[in-house]
Amino acid sequence: MPAWVAALGLLSGGGWALDTLVLKEQAAITGRVLAEKPDQYVVDVGYTVLVVPRAQVQEVRRETAPSAEGGSGATPAPTETAARPGSGTAPSAGFFSTVSGQARERTVRELVAEVGEAVVQVRTPAGLGSGFFINAEGYLITNFHVIEGETQISVEVYHVRSGQLERRTYKQVRIVAMNKFRDLALLRVEDPGAPAFVFVPLGDSDALAVGERVFAVGSPLGLERTVTEGIISTKTREMQGDLYLQTTAQINPGNSGGPLFNLRGEVVGVTNMKISFGEGLGFAIPVKAVRDFLVNRDAFAYDNNNPSSGYRYLEPPRRMKRSTEPAAPPAS
Repeated sequence: MPAWVAALGLLSGGGWALDTLVLKEQAAITGRVLAEKPDQYVVDVGYTVLVVPRAQVQEVRRETAPSAEGGSGATPAPTETAARPGSGTAPSAGFFSTVSGQARERTVRELVAEVGEAVVQVRTPAGLGSGFFINAEGYLITNFHVIEGETQISVEVYHVRSGQLERRTYKQVRIVAMNKFRDLALLRVEDPGAPAFVFVPLGDSDALAVGERVFAVGSPLGLERTVTEGIISTKTREMQGDLYLQTTAQINPGNSGGPLFNLRGEVVGVTNMKISFGEGLGFAIPVKAVRDFLVNRDAFAYDNNNPSSGYRYLEPPRRMKRSTEPAAPPAS
């Protein structure tokens, strides 16, 4: 087989028309035909340009490739999946879900019944906080400061069974990733026999409007399943170099890591702090930062050998040890 056939099937995938050159050697090349000459085709296959003799081409098939986000490069692997709020099962294609289209707004009373089961209480020997499931496989988001310095973590979930709440505590909880600079942590419940968990979709914090109604669900002071309602006071409150959502929804110790919802049942923020000497001055991490954290979770993977850090570091280069043996005497 000629050397130029070594790159068969590679795509540059930028949303332009793709061409497939079917070769006589029972192989094919897929890419963008840049030029057709009397004796050859010039094909862009993404990482290089191939010159294919026309005599080797049996057929040329043309099709349109789906456009990739950003307009160039290979189509990225899916990281989000469309789902409705409170969905009990997660499509296997995505790690977290979003709501397809523009969901209608509903009352807090309607939404709490739907999303409440996905909000959990996170406990450590040092204290407690809140969190919420992002998929059915037991992955959940909370604040870094809720689990900082801890590895013994438990999660309390209120399952709805036959219209009744059933409290269950899961004690095999693993830290998957954490970003202490954005105060985010990703955990996973790994108890044997754990069911498919109810989860909630992530929304778009950029689409929020000042004055829009929101509500928080969490465990302030250990009072689990507490709901507080308010509005977005501002979308861009600068605190210690980062931008936060400011809300009048009451936030107290124990709410940390819990979700802030819009009236479409989407998570728009993660509550993490308040001004203690004021009223109605709560703050939440915008969900945009949460989505970035989840998409790039491998970069923040937790290392058991360094429990104080959410990062893995490469081994430093080492100098070769010098030989301590005496040099051989010169030959006489």
